[in-house]
Amino acid sequence: MEEGRPAVAAMTLLSRMSDGQATELRELENTYEGVIDENSRVYAGYLKELLRSGDGISPPELVFPALNGVEEEINEMVDEAIGRGDIGSTNGRFNEEDRKRPSLRLKTEYQRKKQTSIDSTCFSSSDLSMIDDDKFLASSKPAPPKDFVCPITSNLFDDPVTLETGQTYERRAIQEWLERGNMTCPITRQKLHSSKLPKTNYVLKRLIASWREENAYSTVTPSLRSPSPELSQPNPLKRSPSPTTVITKACVDGATGDLPLAINTLCTSDVLSEAEMAVLQIERLWRESGAGSQVVSALSKPAVVNGFVEILFNSIDLQVLRTSVFLLSELASMDKLVIQTLSSADSDVECMAALFKKGLAEAVVLIYLLHPSWERLIEMDMVEALLMVLKSREDDSSISCMKPKTASILLLQQILASDHKISADVVDVLISEGVVESIIWSLAADLEEVRMAAIRILVRCMEVDGNCRHVIAGKAKLEIILENFATVGDMERFEIVRFLFELVKLDRRTYNERLLHIIKDGGKFSTMHALVVYLQTALQDQSPIIAGLLLQLDILVEPRKASIYREEAIDALISCLRNPDINNSQLLAAETIVSLHGRFSSSGETVTRASLLRRAGLKKTSRPLMGSDQIDYNQDNSDENLEEDKVTDDWERKMAYALVSHEFGLLFEALAEGLKSEHRDLFSACLISASWLTYMLSILPDTGLRGAARVCLLKHFVLVLKSADDVDDKALAMLALSSFMNDTEGMHDLTFHIKDMIKTLRELKKSYVLANEMLKHLCRGQESCMLEMWNHQVKAQVDCSIHGEVLSIAYFKNRIISGHSDGTIMVWGSGDKLLHQIQETREHTKAVTSLAVLQSGKKLFSGSVDKSVRVWSLHDGHINCMEFHDTKDQVHNLNIANNMACFIPQGAGVKVLTWNGASKILNPNKSVKCLSLVQGKLYCGCSDGSIQEIDLATGTLGTIQAGSKKLLAKANPINALQVQDGLLYSASTPLDGAAIKIWNASNYSPVGSLPSILEVRSMTISSELIYLGSKTGAVEVWSKEKLSRVGTLQTGNNCRVQCMTFINDELLLVGTSDGKLQAWGLI
Repeated sequence: MEEGRPAVAAMTLLSRMSDGQATELRELENTYEGVIDENSRVYAGYLKELLRSGDGISPPELVFPALNGVEEEINEMVDEAIGRGDIGSTNGRFNEEDRKRPSLRLKTEYQRKKQTSIDSTCFSSSDLSMIDDDKFLASSKPAPPKDFVCPITSNLFDDPVTLETGQTYERRAIQEWLERGNMTCPITRQKLHSSKLPKTNYVLKRLIASWREENAYSTVTPSLRSPSPELSQPNPLKRSPSPTTVITKACVDGATGDLPLAINTLCTSDVLSEAEMAVLQIERLWRESGAGSQVVSALSKPAVVNGFVEILFNSIDLQVLRTSVFLLSELASMDKLVIQTLSSADSDVECMAALFKKGLAEAVVLIYLLHPSWERLIEMDMVEALLMVLKSREDDSSISCMKPKTASILLLQQILASDHKISADVVDVLISEGVVESIIWSLAADLEEVRMAAIRILVRCMEVDGNCRHVIAGKAKLEIILENFATVGDMERFEIVRFLFELVKLDRRTYNERLLHIIKDGGKFSTMHALVVYLQTALQDQSPIIAGLLLQLDILVEPRKASIYREEAIDALISCLRNPDINNSQLLAAETIVSLHGRFSSSGETVTRASLLRRAGLKKTSRPLMGSDQIDYNQDNSDENLEEDKVTDDWERKMAYALVSHEFGLLFEALAEGLKSEHRDLFSACLISASWLTYMLSILPDTGLRGAARVCLLKHFVLVLKSADDVDDKALAMLALSSFMNDTEGMHDLTFHIKDMIKTLRELKKSYVLANEMLKHLCRGQESCMLEMWNHQVKAQVDCSIHGEVLSIAYFKNRIISGHSDGTIMVWGSGDKLLHQIQETREHTKAVTSLAVLQSGKKLFSGSVDKSVRVWSLHDGHINCMEFHDTKDQVHNLNIANNMACFIPQGAGVKVLTWNGASKILNPNKSVKCLSLVQGKLYCGCSDGSIQEIDLATGTLGTIQAGSKKLLAKANPINALQVQDGLLYSASTPLDGAAIKIWNASNYSPVGSLPSILEVRSMTISSELIYLGSKTGAVEVWSKEKLSRVGTLQTGNNCRVQCMTFINDELLLVGTSDGKLQAWGLI
């Protein structure tokens, strides 16, 4: 298009010249033709000579006859024609180069016109014949088909030509379009590769002729008219090309008064300021005429619309730009042809988007009317500009068809309905920019379309960032939304229900119930009645949401009373659960039931799963709940929270009762079917719902529903407990099964599955308190059950006999450390690489008798008979010696406090060594065999069977058990001591009938004993079991609670159990005298 613009500019200037000036130009043309002919003859002779003689001949000089001041004459004509400097641009006909050098442009165009033999007068009188004969059609005749009419002239084709773009035009009209310098298709605005017109479309021409004959189509030929006298009158728009040209005639056809001249100037003037003034005059005439049909028809033509678009491309005058956008918006809202013209070129939409992003808010209306795709909106980076419009407080646009805020809401909704990831990113920006409140105000907009768009945007906001619910719930006028429910279509009704359903997911039950009361009673009609009627005709994939909201409204009243609303809602949920063929209706129904539990996080995520896991006794030391499982209640006001918990518990009881009592537990059957699903999300939602409702049966009054639940669900829960991969799924099944243990029939049914349950419950008791309670309940009075529950097996074993006996074991920073009789310390893996050797080091020269870990877990200490203590750190899985301490004595049974070490030396007593080198001997009159240091108190087991307690802070010594004083009495030494949970366990020989005695550590009173017949050499204690290692290689396992033996582990045949320790209450490590290191775990 831009290549032909200089020609248009020259033609326009020439058309403004007087007859005398035109005559002078013709004479000038003849002179230049003579110059060209003379030079052509000279150059032809040069070429002949060059062909004969070859190289070496210089080209001739050009012949320039005297021009008699032609340049000066041209300059004078330019000055007279232009009158003032053009205000141009870099786009379209208003070219920047034209504006800077008009005289050069005219000369260049003039010379080009001579070379192409174009008539210098541009618009001769012969052009008047181009007025189409079809202008005056008989009013009684039928209108011609659209395809028979030229889009430029709006008249029947006489000589149709079809361009490469597929569009057909009248030959004279498109020829004039091209001669004006345009190189694009007027309709599609696609660039043309050639300005040469194709042959006549004879097929179309014959069809038109046939149609003329069939319809007796005739025309009246008007007399040829000269330009209107008013065109020669002074006008602020200045003089423009003759309106008798084809395009000008098409632009102004049907217009009256000053409008034709303004349109003519807009479409043809090369002077930007003239075109801008034309825009303002058109706007004035538009308002004066009240946007009459004739004016709309005249302005809706493609040539005029393109004229406005060129103004948008080139003008920098804010008033002109706003006026152009105003007119295009009004026209687009009245005539689809305008939208078609504007949408045919991507550059037009991009221009409007650019103006919009630069602050011209009115442009968003025009962009909306063009209906661009969401991909195009994202591509043009419209989001930030849309949010700016929504944030602004004023919306005083003069566009009557639509306000910028309205258009922005509608476009934003279109973007958010697009790709899920993109819309989530947009919502993040929307919320961070604080635009949510502006969207909320749009819920009360006059247009239904805008209100629904606002609802969809707010729903998407709650889905992406549920924390905005509080703002929406606090500011939205739900009464207005409820009134809309009665007037909109079914799809819009579902959007409203979905909005309300999402809104009542606040993290406080009191707030939710307050909103539910507004929804129930706030409208001018019965919301519940409207919902139940809508539910009966709704699509099945919409039914769960509608039923969920209806059921919540119904629960606000006494749930024990019969209710048609409740019956319809629960029937709909059950129907969806049982129908696997309708999209995701099964999953939606199951998730809706989960949400009816009534507890939500601050982001609106249901925390039903987390609540149930806490009821199963999830220990604080186990893994934290993540994501939607987190329960985030405000703990600032304890009284308020107590009231909140009371309201929530009351809601949960009412909702659970309504669900389980429907048709005597019919919902349990539907959930049981869902538990068979291979769809993970559906299975999980059904498991949570079934576990919750089954657990609630232990709280609700028993009306026989436990039996119905047991028949439907017990086997499914046992299967989940036994084989589920997810530990939390097992915990949920465990919680549900616990409710069946409260009655005789339920306990009887569970006895058939005890063996399957015990293994899993034993695993779960590490994390859940309920598992331990169920184990005790199931095994009560059943010896075989107890033995089965504590059955062990070897998990891993290594032979370290090359380094002698295994004398000590410790667990340090996820590594197993072993000390050996040759002075070697070895590092082993845990977990998946259990007892996989990682490191071997030999810093000690003699046997490593003791390994101890500082209470903080930061350092490892090793004691040896080489009379030293070494301090170790762990880096990259390997231990490194940090410190060395000379003890001057052999080290046995090392115990560590923060600032000291206590150990048994080679002689009598206990040696206490501080890290600054000072030492002292305690209890010097006793031959100490074993030590245990707990909270600043040192317990000593001696060779004479006595047990002492020494307070290291005060030096006070107390006797727990006195030793034997008889000289001939057989020695019964204390071989091992353990202190746990306020109890002291001592291990010796079974001479007095009990190898293990248990004492109260605070008052020294005996608590019990273990009647083992083994000579116990080592001992370790877990949370529930006591392990006793003997000199025969056997390890007895005793129940800590019942003080009864539950098993025996055989570590070897000819070996002693030298040392034992426990890892995380799960794994028993045993070191023996034959150099073996074993790891035992429960089966």
